[in-house]
Amino acid sequence: MLNLLISGCNGHMGQVVTQICLEAEDVEIAAGFDLLGQENGNFPVFSAPSAYPGQADALIDFSSPAALSPLLDFGMERKVSLVLATTGYSPEQLEQIKAASQKIPIFRSGNMSLGINVLAGLVQKAAAALGREFDVEIIERHHHRKVDAPSGTALLLADAAAEALPYDPEYIYERQSVRKPRDRREIGIASVRGGNIVGDHEVIFAGRDEVIELKHSAMSREVFASGALRAARFLAEADGPGLYSMSDIVSQII
Repeated sequence: MLNLLISGCNGHMGQVVTQICLEAEDVEIAAGFDLLGQENGNFPVFSAPSAYPGQADALIDFSSPAALSPLLDFGMERKVSLVLATTGYSPEQLEQIKAASQKIPIFRSGNMSLGINVLAGLVQKAAAALGREFDVEIIERHHHRKVDAPSGTALLLADAAAEALPYDPEYIYERQSVRKPRDRREIGIASVRGGNIVGDHEVIFAGRDEVIELKHSAMSREVFASGALRAARFLAEADGPGLYSMSDIVSQII
């Protein structure tokens, strides 16, 4: 039985994760963390990780970058593996995660969808094949409540392309202030916010007289919750401390 903690359990994604875990026969939710400490009928809820008196196999976090430091401290002190599904971390926070992963297993991904991470692999292969001959542009669309832009997933896809390109690209997030032709070494990233779009990501390879488009659409938040639970199961079998990602899971499958 996998003993889990859910950080941000009363948020939009936290509620979806809760439902997915309640339906899983091999999972037991030990407790949840919520800033307001709002009660949940299925398990105890604490306003801070430090207030939880017990142990657990892993913790899934869909909350806010502001919650990172207490979660890292909790994980290292209690030896609890962390699944960090939150986006919008600062460079300094990413360094904190990297340092903590030397002591405990940490799973972090800009997107917990298995499909998105398969797409990232395809983007990398396309960038390697098309090289300098095609311009790379990324368009991401999300609901109007999403705070960070561009999305962590858009950056994940941009990084996948950048790793395979024969040059060091520059990420361009807006063009209205610059009046000049597009530089061949750019990766353009555009963000759309509106309605209740769960998440659409499109990678465009535009060449001379031909265009290749790779696209992923999330139809519900369950794909992210299921991916986070898959990550928690993965950490339960991890050999030891380290920083893991969805690419580690994808490599097991394909």
